[in-house]
Amino acid sequence: MTTTATEAGLKKSWGWMAAFAVISLVGGVLALLNPFAATLAATMMAGWAFAFLGAMQVIQSFQIKGWGGFIWALLFGLLTLAVGVSLIFNPLAGMVSLTMLVAVLFIVTGIVKVMLSFSLRPVTGWGWVLLSGIVSLVLGVMIFADIFAAATQVLGILLGIELISNGVLFLFTALGLRNLR
Repeated sequence: MTTTATEAGLKKSWGWMAAFAVISLVGGVLALLNPFAATLAATMMAGWAFAFLGAMQVIQSFQIKGWGGFIWALLFGLLTLAVGVSLIFNPLAGMVSLTMLVAVLFIVTGIVKVMLSFSLRPVTGWGWVLLSGIVSLVLGVMIFADIFAAATQVLGILLGIELISNGVLFLFTALGLRNLR
């Protein structure tokens, strides 16, 4: 069986994917070793992303003459820009705000999972959905219980876990690409 040009190209790219895996795994370990620095970095990156997107939205709002949605697009852009600038110039307060958002998301997700689990009760495995919901709720409550301490750690820990998860994904993808026929 001959390989197609696409398969051959994919096989050649395994080295890049392996490099992505190493970078992601190292970044994840570093984030877990220093969650405060990772949290600060994540907050600053979010700030710059919001600032850039807000500025682009403001510019875009002026691009269409006579558009009825101009004022809303402009206000949205200015609000997004203000959030970004706030995160950049006051990252410690930004850490608290973003951590509160994460806690709220955990709690809301937990409630939804618990409700979903009860609707799945006749299905085998519904208890795992319930357990996942309870874990999400507990995490959200734990974050809120000590929000200021959590604000310096939670985002960095979550970033580290995400980077390690991505690194594992990239590693197994690289190995799969390398073994293409």
